[in-house]
Formats: sequence, C-alpha cells, structure tokens
Amino acid sequence: VQLQASGGGVVQAGASLRLSCAASGRTFIPNAMGWFRQAPDKEREFVAGIGRSGSNTDYADSVKGRFTIARDDAKNMLYLYMSSLKPEDTAVYYCAALPMLDDSVVRAPGIYNYWGQGTQVTVSS
Repeated sequence: VQLQASGGGVVQAGASLRLSCAASGRTFIPNAMGWFRQAPDKEREFVAGIGRSGSNTDYADSVKGRFTIARDDAKNMLYLYMSSLKPEDTAVYYCAALPMLDDSVVRAPGIYNYWGQGTQVTVSS
C-alpha cells in the first residue's frame, strides 16, 4: 500500500483545513487507517483513527470535537477535517494504514505498516 498525504498549509488560528490521503496498491486484508502528527523535537503522536468499516473512530483528547476522520473506500481516500485550529496543532501530519481482521482502531504508531510522506500544517496565532 502506498500513501500520499496532501492538503497542509499555513493558516491562522481558528481556521479550518482538510487533509487528504490517497491510497494505492492493495492488501488482502482491509486496513484500519490513522492520522498522526509530529512537531519539532516531539515524538509522533496519534491524532485520529478509523476502523476498516468506517463506523469506528477514535480521537486524541486534544483534537476531539475539532477534527473528524473519514474514509471513502470507493475512491481509496482518507480525510482529516480540521476546524478551530490552534497553534499547538502545528506539525507534520502523516497518514498510515494497518491491515486489520476486525474493526479496531489502533493508536500506537509503531504498529502501522504503511506510512505517507507527511504534509506540513502551520497554525499562526
């Protein structure tokens, strides 16, 4: 599976952005998907995840209520809708995929098999 993230940019606090992740290639097992982010001098952290069915989602407390993860399997796309952005949301955002046998969402980045290249989101105050 190859992943390509896009949609980052420089925005002011309070603005909205939509990140996209295009997936190509195939696995025999459908994938759980996730968004992670990494700020300078910090570890990569879980932002949001979605199970293979699309109905099971999970969010980091820091983004709950502001971010929404969604997938469109017909288009092989993953999205992250971000609103009410804050300067502390500034980071490189990565999408990731993990073949799963059930509808679980996984938070640990080390478990994911496939990663996109990242897209920079910068939120100014």
